[in-house]
Amino acid sequence: MDLNVAAASASAIVGLGVGLTAALTFRWSEATRRKPAKRPEQQAEPPLPPGVDTVLSVLRSCAVVVDESDQVVKASSAAYALGLVRGGAVAVEQILAMARLTRRDGEIRQADLDIPRRMDSKAGGDVLAVSVRVAPLGSRLVLVLVEDLTEARRVEAVRRDFVANVSHELKTPVGALSLLSEAVQDASDDPEAVRRFAGRMQIESTRLTSLVQEIIELSRVQDDTRLVDAERVPVDELVAEAMDRCRHQAAAKQITMAAGGIAGLQLHGNRGQLAAALGNLVENAVNYSPARTRVAIAARKVPGPAGKPDTVEISVTDQGVGISEKDRERIFERFYRVDPARSRATGGTGLGLSIVKHVAASHGGTVSVWSVEGQGSTFTLRLPAGKPDPDRADPVTTPTPTPDAAPEAMS
Repeated sequence: MDLNVAAASASAIVGLGVGLTAALTFRWSEATRRKPAKRPEQQAEPPLPPGVDTVLSVLRSCAVVVDESDQVVKASSAAYALGLVRGGAVAVEQILAMARLTRRDGEIRQADLDIPRRMDSKAGGDVLAVSVRVAPLGSRLVLVLVEDLTEARRVEAVRRDFVANVSHELKTPVGALSLLSEAVQDASDDPEAVRRFAGRMQIESTRLTSLVQEIIELSRVQDDTRLVDAERVPVDELVAEAMDRCRHQAAAKQITMAAGGIAGLQLHGNRGQLAAALGNLVENAVNYSPARTRVAIAARKVPGPAGKPDTVEISVTDQGVGISEKDRERIFERFYRVDPARSRATGGTGLGLSIVKHVAASHGGTVSVWSVEGQGSTFTLRLPAGKPDPDRADPVTTPTPTPDAAPEAMS
């Protein structure tokens, strides 16, 4: 009897275990069956057609791949940098609208758009000019290619302005020469009038020659590309050449020119371009200085940071009329004149400082200005120093005015 009870109890326990196992298996099966399968777009990285990822990585344009739920599947770093993609979605409504239309009808679309830049970028609220091309990529993806045209538009605008300004500036002396030649012809029997008109013709022809020469010089240096062929250029010789270039004008106004600073410094670059840049600075200082004042040219060497070359600073200081703050922001623009009437009187073309800026950039340097109205100005060229000439004697240091105290040092 006891054995029968034990056997029955064991059978009941085994049956209960089997039942529990079956119930748990059934519940797990039901849970698995009811759980929705992951859609492809919910995966961390939706699959792209073979080879597309490689192609996108070598494209110069900004590339964005959008799925059917308007989520970004793939985007280049440039797309994020321009602010086209934020938080996994296309941030520009016009581009998103183009992608939706292309997904709907499968047609390739292209448009030029002006979109606001990211407000947190350095460009502020400026407009970004882009060319957008949208095409279907498979059955559910859309490819968006965006090319930044902002710089190209800026260059084109500068080119148009340059051509317009050149045409205007050339028209003035050419028209003057035409009128003066007619005046000479009409006054052929008046020797005094002929001499007067001939003198004016000589002035206008000199201005025309200078303008054409500076246009040619600017066209050579305006790309700001680094020099390939360069030579060792002594700074002392550049200073002497710049002073000789302006000696006649300075003597006519009783302006004293003085050179100082450290002797024996060297630059590495194009001698002609460097001479033109420094000559333009000295010529401007003489032309915009009142009579019986002083123009100083000084050079010094500034040690560079670790692993960087030393810098040669050449400053040109005058005691002229000075430059206002609003004009200091634009004086390096082509054809910009602080005082147009005075520039025409001195024969200025408005290209000199622009040439200086481009020469400095092409040599890996910069140009800056310090100025106070009524006290004078100091223009400073900063260029990488060249290796010293072993045949030259040790440099000798002489006092030199500094930009922070230029007028006092020259008084």
